Amino acid sequence: MTLIVWNSRFYATLALAVCAAVLPSATHAQVVIAPDPPVIGSSNTVTADPPVSHPKTTPCAVTLFTNLEFADYNTKNYTYTPPKGCEGPWAKVIFKADFTVTAGLQFDRSAQFYLGGANIFFGTTPEPRAALSPSWHVERDVTDLSALLHNSQAGTAILGNFIGESGGSDYTGIIYGDAQLEFYPPERGESVPAVPDVVIGLPGNGGAATLNTTASQLTQAVTLPRNVEKAYLDVIAQSQSNDEFWYLCVPDALAAELQSCGGTGFRETEISIDGVPAGVAPVYPWIFTGGIDPALWEPIPGVQTLNFKPFRVDLTPFAGVLSNGKPHTVAISVFNADSYFAATATLLVYTDRDSRQVTGEVISNTLAATPTPTITNKILTDASGNITGYVTVASKRNFSIVGKTLTSHGTVITTVAGNLNFSNSQNFVINDSAYKQDLTQSTEGLVTTTTVADGAKTVVASTIYYPFTFNYDETVNADGTLTVHNASNQQDWFIGATPWDDHGRHATPFLNATMNEVISQDDMHYDANGNFTGRSANSTQNYVTGNSTGYCSSRALTSKNLALTSDKTGAVCSYLYSKF
Repeated sequence: MTLIVWNSRFYATLALAVCAAVLPSATHAQVVIAPDPPVIGSSNTVTADPPVSHPKTTPCAVTLFTNLEFADYNTKNYTYTPPKGCEGPWAKVIFKADFTVTAGLQFDRSAQFYLGGANIFFGTTPEPRAALSPSWHVERDVTDLSALLHNSQAGTAILGNFIGESGGSDYTGIIYGDAQLEFYPPERGESVPAVPDVVIGLPGNGGAATLNTTASQLTQAVTLPRNVEKAYLDVIAQSQSNDEFWYLCVPDALAAELQSCGGTGFRETEISIDGVPAGVAPVYPWIFTGGIDPALWEPIPGVQTLNFKPFRVDLTPFAGVLSNGKPHTVAISVFNADSYFAATATLLVYTDRDSRQVTGEVISNTLAATPTPTITNKILTDASGNITGYVTVASKRNFSIVGKTLTSHGTVITTVAGNLNFSNSQNFVINDSAYKQDLTQSTEGLVTTTTVADGAKTVVASTIYYPFTFNYDETVNADGTLTVHNASNQQDWFIGATPWDDHGRHATPFLNATMNEVISQDDMHYDANGNFTGRSANSTQNYVTGNSTGYCSSRALTSKNLALTSDKTGAVCSYLYSKF
């Protein structure tokens, strides 16, 4: 079957039309375990993100750690032992964690958890207040890491958190965490999902690598079995320090004039094998709970802020090369990194179990080692030093990597084709009475994997779409008072299409779609002496997921002045469809 791929907006419209039907789900024995409902009027952290869908069977649970205290920068070690009487194979494995940070003063912090060298969780924490002790829950599907979980493994929890006096402030918020794995056996007669045979974490239990410049690389040598059939790399590159607000950066020559960071507002993650370009991963514009204006993210944090999603890169065209029994170097870098990005990844390998030796080669590869972004500078400065105008940076990536493998079931030709478009436009007004910086950014990508074997062709397609706007408007009023307006709109779209054969009765693409949107704004007021006099803040989150069976699930949250005002389910499906 051949699936014709159009463009991401086509998929978005089609997927939303599916969601709008709101018909019963036809998925395989999965249920969603709803968390305890949030309290209306509370400022406690809350998200509309659903938990991972759970099979209906009763799981075996393994505790990784309980009430683990994070009050320093030391790595916390723990040990994993496989569940007795529940050895697998498993229908699903779910990582679950619960966190609390005590009331007081504390920055947002980054959390990385590893097991057997592989990352099982990466996210950040909410900021507390003197009378607010946030608590929150996260889940992640780690079924693809099953190969590691049949044996005892060492694990690490990395969550650096400073307690004490610094810069005249006393940081007192201590973070505590519980974590466990749940193992779900299949129902009687139910098949289990195919999982990778080899799982390798990069760089391992020691935590993410620090990438300070474009030239910085996370590299790791791997020697794989001689029968590699498919390979993937799950990548996370988190912006930190100077790069935390990379999307608000400008070209180096304009940084001082525009009172901004340098390196332009473009970043991109590059993957290579033995120095050969092998894939690209877009960087999501995460905003942490202390970012820019903390009131924007209380009680509803930004998209993915508490729980990052890895980006999966298909390395299958390199399967024949990786099967030659020699060491190969997998490398990750971030284009335009400017001190710094924290990068981690997990290599997932499927083997041809009916073959001792797979051979093959990369037939063609048009992926350039680095992008070639274009910059437009329309910034004007008059004789008085007043600044107006805009600066843009854009990148377009179109590539195709074709690989051939000789397997136990014949010759397989795999083509991974990518179309990635990025744009970042920032408008500025800077004078004695105003500082305005308005950002409009878009990351849009379509990646298809076409497999030809035994004369049959299948196509798997995935689309990501990250529209993002941020407006900062600082105005000195005629009476000397000051108004600061912040407004953010973050979105995260994923649309996937795979061949679907319903027991031979018909064959049609199976679509699944997810959209996560957080809209926040805050107006702050100061008197003529710079004293804070009040604010008006509000935010919403809309989360919807659905598939081509007609299933659609949605949840909408709203807040006002740092407290939750409503929590609704089911209404967002039709709302999203109306937007298109």
